[in-house]
Amino acid sequence: MNKEQDYNEKGRAPKGHFVVYVGEELSRFVVRLSYLKIPPFQQLMEKAAEEFGFKSQNSIVLPCDESTFRRVTEFPATCS
Repeated sequence: MNKEQDYNEKGRAPKGHFVVYVGEELSRFVVRLSYLKIPPFQQLMEKAAEEFGFKSQNSIVLPCDESTFRRVTEFPATCS
């Protein structure tokens, strides 16, 4: 999972993907929708819902640092 570089900050994610913001600097990442089925990623999403609720209609902020996010998003690659 690489930091999104092809889309500007206001750009939309490509079809089949969504955008999350991670870490203190709110780094932007584009994530495949299929990640929503992966338990470690689901846990991050649940933690985000607990911490931030569903008040923000514009962005998903994951309450973890970039290294944790990268470990979680590398998980599907090791399972294929």
